[in-house]
Amino acid sequence: MFTVYVLHSQKYDKIYIGYTSDLESRIESHNKLSKKGWTRKFRPWRLIHTEEFDMKEQAMKRERQLKSYQGRLWIRKKIAMINPIG
Repeated sequence: MFTVYVLHSQKYDKIYIGYTSDLESRIESHNKLSKKGWTRKFRPWRLIHTEEFDMKEQAMKRERQLKSYQGRLWIRKKIAMINPIG
């Protein structure tokens, strides 16, 4: 099983899109364990979306879709619904 996930850093208003076969460990890595990398600079991260796939290729395809312009617009709308202004 593979999970496509979207993280949001509310403090820096950054999003991160990835896929993994071990979501719990991957989120811990983004938030605590990693000593280097892009996500370390924008901690803390909050999980805002997940999708599960049986095959790695399916997860990779969906990750690419979410990283596209249209995918990022969809994610930003989702963030706006989670964190309404006012």
